[in-house]
Amino acid sequence: MTKIFAHRGSSGTHPENTLAAFREAIRLGVDGIELDIQLTKDGELVVIHDYTLDRTTDGTGKLLDYTLEELKTFDAGIKFSPEFTGETIPTFREVLSLFQNTDIKLNVEIKKPVKEETGIEEKMIQQLEEFNYINRSIISSFNHESLQKVVSINNNLECAILYMKKFANPWEYAAEIGAKALHTYRPETDSKMVAEAQHRGFPVRVFTINKEEDMTRFFEIKIAAIFTDYPEKAMKLLKETGKKEWKN
Repeated sequence: MTKIFAHRGSSGTHPENTLAAFREAIRLGVDGIELDIQLTKDGELVVIHDYTLDRTTDGTGKLLDYTLEELKTFDAGIKFSPEFTGETIPTFREVLSLFQNTDIKLNVEIKKPVKEETGIEEKMIQQLEEFNYINRSIISSFNHESLQKVVSINNNLECAILYMKKFANPWEYAAEIGAKALHTYRPETDSKMVAEAQHRGFPVRVFTINKEEDMTRFFEIKIAAIFTDYPEKAMKLLKETGKKEWKN
């Protein structure tokens, strides 16, 4: 059955990539949670999607220009709703600690716009090991060199290539760099590719699926997982889809 991953937490109803969004996803009982990691000016791992602060916080400018202590002074909830005033940008450790007593799968997307070594892969793996989360994690990135670095450090981690444009036999490319799964963009994801990839042992997980008609389509072709901002809606629809299949 298709797995439901809460995209940046339950981000349709809570401020993305915050502890509030992750707590809600845990409460709902999702199969997995997707989040984004970056490094601060002083080399700490934090959970945030954008390279700048302006969209999701009351701060401004580049994330890399701030230390962790400085970033913690910004509000990461108020722009979503006054209800979430006081939410901060969480550290990766804070999020891993939150998940400790769950069986939730974690999809960590490495945000790394540069090619030079930053140490983000080593720090991420160290913290995953510290919290005993290696076997429950999937590492994805649009920076495929970063994924190769992850594989070279710990090949027990499942890596997944993120990509936007359709291309032939993506499983072959994934295998070449040591990745074991495909994370695909909705408009470029067709049933034939999904069937072939999954037959070859490469799970396909598609982003970002928020409309019911798209959810239903991917449930019907038995895609491995969807990433959605609305996990509660997706879980209810998946249950209904399953009941219909059982009746048939």
